Amino acid sequence: MFNEKIILASASPRRKELIASISDNVEIRPAECDETLPDNIGAQQAVEYLSKIKNEAARRISADDEAVISADTVVAVDDEILGKPIDKDDARRMLRLLSGKTHQVYTGVTISKGEKTLTFSEKTDVVFYELTNKEIEDYISTSEPYDKAGSYAIQGKAGLLVKGINGDYFNVVGLPVARLKRELEEFFR
Repeated sequence: MFNEKIILASASPRRKELIASISDNVEIRPAECDETLPDNIGAQQAVEYLSKIKNEAARRISADDEAVISADTVVAVDDEILGKPIDKDDARRMLRLLSGKTHQVYTGVTISKGEKTLTFSEKTDVVFYELTNKEIEDYISTSEPYDKAGSYAIQGKAGLLVKGINGDYFNVVGLPVARLKRELEEFFR
């Protein structure tokens, strides 16, 4: 655990739960920013870019002596970044793209305090079973897909769609906590 107060620049309840394993001294302070991606940006570069601009927005409403952590997660399959679905049709489309394939989940994290900034990203490969139309329809009839990158929450009912993962499970949930802990130790050293 860290004594240092941490500002988590995220409204995600999943990230709030995950960061609690690192520190008891966390304040949630989401900041608004334009999350439009530059053209022709890859998934890993996208999450690092988005975590940086979220961090910059949070820094504008934070004191210089506060440590700010921001993060962004995307799902990518066949070089296509899958954001949050806009409706049921979009969720259905994404789940069909993921069906029977290995895809990547990237989370970018930026840590800053004063003039010091560190950005890193983590990648996890996720394999989905071949999904039936009924499985897809049953899943999109739940509330889970609609505020999740790639239209699924591995920690929820979508866990039944996952054949396996290679990498950090918590990265798929939204925050690579084991790596973040190590990066924070080095950052505060």
